[in-house]
Amino acid sequence: MASKRAATTSAYRCTECGWTSAKWVGRCGECQQWGTVVEATAAAAVHAVTPLAPARSARPITAIDTRETPRRTTGVGEFDRVLGGGIVPGAAILLSGEPGVGKSTLLLEVAAQSARAGRRVLYVSAEESLGQVRLRAERTGALHDELYLASETDLATILGHVDETRPELLIVDSVQTVASSLVDGAPGHPSQVREVASTLIRVAKERNLPVIIVGHVTKDGQVAGPRVLEHLVDVVCHFEGDRQTALRFVRALKNRFGATDEVGCFEQTSRGIVEVPDPSALFLGHGSREPGTCVTIALEGRRALPVEVQALTLQPASPNPRRIVSGVNAARVAMVLAVLEKRAKIRVSDQDVYVSTVGGVRLVEPAADLAIALAVASAVSNRANPAGLVAIGELSLAGEVRAVTQHDQRKAEAARLGYRNVIDTASRTLSGALRDLPRRHAADPGDEPGF
Repeated sequence: MASKRAATTSAYRCTECGWTSAKWVGRCGECQQWGTVVEATAAAAVHAVTPLAPARSARPITAIDTRETPRRTTGVGEFDRVLGGGIVPGAAILLSGEPGVGKSTLLLEVAAQSARAGRRVLYVSAEESLGQVRLRAERTGALHDELYLASETDLATILGHVDETRPELLIVDSVQTVASSLVDGAPGHPSQVREVASTLIRVAKERNLPVIIVGHVTKDGQVAGPRVLEHLVDVVCHFEGDRQTALRFVRALKNRFGATDEVGCFEQTSRGIVEVPDPSALFLGHGSREPGTCVTIALEGRRALPVEVQALTLQPASPNPRRIVSGVNAARVAMVLAVLEKRAKIRVSDQDVYVSTVGGVRLVEPAADLAIALAVASAVSNRANPAGLVAIGELSLAGEVRAVTQHDQRKAEAARLGYRNVIDTASRTLSGALRDLPRRHAADPGDEPGF
């Protein structure tokens, strides 16, 4: 009786983490994923694995050929940058992003550029009709005879299109809307997503066919579906951007063929997605020296970008001064204001303070602390910072200016863009940075004594 009872205690198993349960539940008790608990065999038989002679013998690691894997350019330079130089034949690429950010528009441009290069492309849209895709292609200029379209949601039919057209690039938009008749569940179910992705990746490896798969995201920005989806593919890219601005970024979260710290910059226009190979001017003002502005050098992946921080201070209309921020971290701004008042003796606790960035860019790294402090100090004193000034540094609670990552690269970018003076760790403290401003720029016309 004991053995019979033990054989029926684990009738359900989570396909994500292997957690077992005697009865079906909608949510896994271990990994907390929904819809991953499925019926399993109660008593698993023990099978002996017979060793097989390998087709290729193991070799010393020093004998492995280290020549770079051949790549194919997509025709979109910023996308190639993120992929590590281009698409590797047989690679499986997952592109995720918020709804409406422009994933389909970007991939339609990639498909059109590949078709113009003489490579046949099959674009499978499981969410839009052929007419909708054609209208977008006309608007963005992505029409070409080597670009084939198919509107299918059945996996077997998609594979039939692959056999018929024999493409050199396959794009599936999206994996959550394609289903296989061999697996139970509606499209988007974890088992369906796993089966569809596994089949597409197997086809990619067997035929040396690069495949780009579009993936939906959850409310918290994670790739929807089972976590195994991200493990199966070779490259995971995330397409992000604020709907209120035209700027878009593509980041590589995983890349088996290159670095994961590259960022591609795009702009959403009426003609579709346009590359921005040098976005230096996107996050700067018009150059007028107004009080409350300061430029810093931010890093997006390996790319150094100048960003203008603007600050405004006003006498409060209510007893409780307000702190309104846009594009910067509210907690770090609050810390910078406290350091300004305590260490630099600049009173801001009785004023409304507004801090924002230009161009809608988001500054999340502490390297912008010093620029925020100098912008607020300039707004309080109503004196513009000297021309050609850039501030790079993190502020500690003790008022020290600390070094940041890739400091030399940031300074080199500042020099390339014509910024003659850099306020950084050489000033040692925030008070020292404020004192250094008039001395370093006394030759600038119109400068007044320090703060």
